[in-house]
Amino acid sequence: MNRREAIQKATLALGYTISAPAITAVLNGCKPTPELNYQPVFFNIGQARLLSEVAEILLPRTETPGAKDAGVPAFIDKLLMEVYSKEDQEKFIAGMIEMDEDAKRIYGDRFNDCAPEQQKELVKKYHDAAYASKVDGASGSFWDAAKKNERPFILKVKELTLLGFFTSEAGASQVLQYNQVPGPFKGCVPLAEVGKAWAT
Repeated sequence: MNRREAIQKATLALGYTISAPAITAVLNGCKPTPELNYQPVFFNIGQARLLSEVAEILLPRTETPGAKDAGVPAFIDKLLMEVYSKEDQEKFIAGMIEMDEDAKRIYGDRFNDCAPEQQKELVKKYHDAAYASKVDGASGSFWDAAKKNERPFILKVKELTLLGFFTSEAGASQVLQYNQVPGPFKGCVPLAEVGKAWAT
């Protein structure tokens, strides 16, 4: 039995119509909740889910791991708590709130409750607008703002996503060419394998 059938049967059993808010609450329970594969220390659960989805949209799983696989959301969460100033933390949270409110205004749902296509569309809109501000504005206000750490929220997330991914084990060893430094110690190597001796 699905939820709609349960509502109909409950209505018949009770002999009256269930209120609209009650129906809405039950039907909203049908929407998939974005997975969260870490315990946030700075964000609340809703913010952590929003961040996870945005990071995964920016760096999705393909034949290589995505942002979630590499632990990027947990990295950003911890970085914001331990490194960012109170002012920068507040600006970051304000950006998340703005994105969530935009999703509600445009799609009628909070970001986490939107369909994946709608989430991608909103992230693309934010990303395109961030770069268009430099192209359209003759004053170069976008780059001036970037120098003052006032970049648009989406670019802050993108920067942290890339930083977290390429410093993770998955990003460093499966995507980048990994060359262990200083490398293993080999005490006795035949000259034929080295090719030539190096000048000192």
